[in-house]
Amino acid sequence: MTSHDVVSRLRRILRTRKVGHAGTLDPMATGVLVCGVDRGTKLLGHLALDTKAYAATIRLGASTTTDDAEGEVLAESPVDVSDEAMAAGIATLTGDIMQVPSSVSAVKIDGQRAYARVRAGEDVVIPARPVTVSEFTLLERRGADLDVVVSCTSGTYVRALARDLGAGLGVGGHLTALRRTRVGPFDLTHARTLEQLEADPALSLDLAGAVATAFPRRDVDASAAVDVGHGKRLAAAGLPGTYGVFAPDGRVLALMADAGELAKPVVVLAPAGS
Repeated sequence: MTSHDVVSRLRRILRTRKVGHAGTLDPMATGVLVCGVDRGTKLLGHLALDTKAYAATIRLGASTTTDDAEGEVLAESPVDVSDEAMAAGIATLTGDIMQVPSSVSAVKIDGQRAYARVRAGEDVVIPARPVTVSEFTLLERRGADLDVVVSCTSGTYVRALARDLGAGLGVGGHLTALRRTRVGPFDLTHARTLEQLEADPALSLDLAGAVATAFPRRDVDASAAVDVGHGKRLAAAGLPGTYGVFAPDGRVLALMADAGELAKPVVVLAPAGS
């Protein structure tokens, strides 16, 4: 399923057209996809989703056209790699690195997605770009298959890590399974499957819960809550970046950010009278 497919299913299950997603998920991948529903769509552009975590399986001994199992095999090689060489190869792909995204990625080249150019028969060369892989850990080695966990910044391609690990070891490599376990502050403990939602269309997090999970919290009194509902500014809170403002009854009112001695609304989530 593509991210668009998921949104389509959610619109039907939740009986609303107002559904959006924050960040795509590869069709071959499973796991966490952050979606907003109704007023929750207002949050999507403000969430800090710049770090992600994955569980993946890398197969050594073969490189493919797409750097994953859906592509055609380009070359095969016997896998005779020591544990020491494996550890060294993983270490070179950990930390701040320069990575060339897969040619079938969604990176835009001259205004067109790279995968669209590849499908049109073009040779696509994507420039290397800086990414940070904060964790690249081998959990288990099963012959040519490696079960790994990866934590990284947005824009990092786990398929490219599989490709580059295999290339560095001289045997080729590609990705056979990918599960995203975390996006920013949202992980599998927050997630519900589409099947669970079909049976019980209750959201993983209500609006207040989502804001409390993703942003620092500021609680205000009833008078300030009325002001926030009218889009007025408050005295600065001394909190970094964007934070959530909550009424005495626990309702989330807005996202705000300090600007000097005042706090200004970033987005009002509960306008006066709502």
